[in-house]
Amino acid sequence: MLNIWRSLFGSSSRQTQPAARRRRIDLGEALPPYTLYAVGDVHGCLNELLAVETRIREDIVASEAPGLIVYLGDYVDRGPQSAGVLNHLSGPNNDKRMRRLPLCGNHDAIFAAFARDPANHMEWIDHGGRQTMLSYGIDIDELLTRVRRRPDEVARVLQQAIPARHLSFIDVLPISLRVGPFLFVHAGIRPGVALPDQTDEDMLWIREPFLSAGPQLPFTVVHGHSPVPEPDFGRSRIGIDTGAYGSGKLSVLKIANGVPSLLNPS
Repeated sequence: MLNIWRSLFGSSSRQTQPAARRRRIDLGEALPPYTLYAVGDVHGCLNELLAVETRIREDIVASEAPGLIVYLGDYVDRGPQSAGVLNHLSGPNNDKRMRRLPLCGNHDAIFAAFARDPANHMEWIDHGGRQTMLSYGIDIDELLTRVRRRPDEVARVLQQAIPARHLSFIDVLPISLRVGPFLFVHAGIRPGVALPDQTDEDMLWIREPFLSAGPQLPFTVVHGHSPVPEPDFGRSRIGIDTGAYGSGKLSVLKIANGVPSLLNPS
């Protein structure tokens, strides 16, 4: 198992700025010797995330097989505890049987961009950013009024409030993971386009034509980004964003021996 984790995570050193193109992890065509668990969009729902990890840990103990949790991105915005979610996921994980691999979501990428350059990313505030700022103790509307929307002053306050560890965590998040016949990614992919030619923008933001047409490539895509009342088993794709911030339901897909199933609440 140790070699598997090293191939997933590589060096322990972290970059301080995001790469021009995010890392894409490919573990080859063979099914893994461990169970895969995919978790849908968290969106600041720390309590639901902790409950999900408890369920996964219990399932790992019951099955006597180690597991890898693949988080599908969007850890911030809309829900009440974005800062807590980032603090949890960027912190140490000492459970050797249950490893984590968080992927990047569009909300995570734009949050980090706003934190560094608020003047050019103000649209983020109206897409759940107010709740994220409140989780760091900042009323963003009051702040903008108080500093007269001066970008340098906004940036200074954000730098003081947001731990550098949280931004570094987002900077190095990979954008996809391929394991055997499964591809894990936040939003989806451009149908019929080879993986090396997929853009980060599509993998973070796409809905149509992916949702209707599927990947049109020889694997099943496990994704979030497009909220559904129940997990959506579509055309060679499985969508598991069940709107946790509104529904309270954070869905988990379990893949054991190549067979996907839902990990239902206990």
